[in-house]
Amino acid sequence: MGKGSWKAPVFIPPWWLRDGWAMTIFTALASGWLTPRLAYREHVFTGDGGVPLFGLWAKPTQAKGTLVATYGMIGDLRQPSFLHWLAYRAVQRGYAVLLFDSRGQGKTGWLSPALPSDGLQEGHDFLALAIAAQGLGCPPPYWFVGYSLGGQLALWAGWAAMRASRPLPRESIGGIVAVCPNLDAHRSLQHLRQQPLGRLVEQLLTQELKRKALRLHQAHPQAINRQAIDRITSIWTFDQELVVPRLGFQTVADYYAASSPLPFLDQLTIPTLVLYSRDDPLFAPEILPELEQAAAANPALDLVLTDDGGHVGYYSSWLGQWLANDPDPWWAWHRVLDWCDGQLLARP
Repeated sequence: MGKGSWKAPVFIPPWWLRDGWAMTIFTALASGWLTPRLAYREHVFTGDGGVPLFGLWAKPTQAKGTLVATYGMIGDLRQPSFLHWLAYRAVQRGYAVLLFDSRGQGKTGWLSPALPSDGLQEGHDFLALAIAAQGLGCPPPYWFVGYSLGGQLALWAGWAAMRASRPLPRESIGGIVAVCPNLDAHRSLQHLRQQPLGRLVEQLLTQELKRKALRLHQAHPQAINRQAIDRITSIWTFDQELVVPRLGFQTVADYYAASSPLPFLDQLTIPTLVLYSRDDPLFAPEILPELEQAAAANPALDLVLTDDGGHVGYYSSWLGQWLANDPDPWWAWHRVLDWCDGQLLARP
């Protein structure tokens, strides 16, 4: 835990999910079960550099703030996901929500050939979305929220907000929330490949990335090279063939080093919550001491580090639900909203 005063109730998983892989696989499958859907309104927003971003938004009658949020490496707003669980509970608690397909994802990919940049450009997209949300009647303060790769993007939004000259006043920002964020892609990809299940997961993710690239090629045949897609055999080669050349980096390693949020975590001055599990099987365990060190050095950073939880899992047992007074087993999303409520109460 960082120097912040906020404390989360203990996370207690079912006994049969006290393994990072079991939790990760189970919740990836279970997140789509009976996912609640709000009465969203669709909107095409304008991100940094004029890139169109597809989004969904909803708000209660008297909103007390707005969550601007996105998901991980693969997905689509039109599919059930953790993001819709979070949005549903957020509106119940009085928050407006703006969910979006980030660059290259979902419907945004049909609107633009812009490819992901792991936060280098998406951080500024969050700021542009907050400004647009205000025009739709979704009020400040704004929380920038994401999980997995989306958590990395949200952390970059905090860094961008500290350095940008765009007209989003600092007092309009409530904070940053990153659930199981990708903090160092280079080390974590190496770690993933050292595990039999990890190699299988990378193959599945690579197949999804290739499908995404093919959809982009179909929508923008002049901008996305088909031969480059055929050369993709891994997450690394996806970035090597499609992303790195556009961003001007010499190597994938250079790109990963530049887009890693770990080096600036101790410098964030915007209130930030990071939920992270020690048994997350997708990320290198040697990152943990550096994450704890950053939290210890930064009073603006609240780190909730759990022993169990897997990768964006946090499926709570009946006992855990009862102790936390949660209405469903999705422990992490209630902690996100608890923390936002606390930040709201602490504002002048």
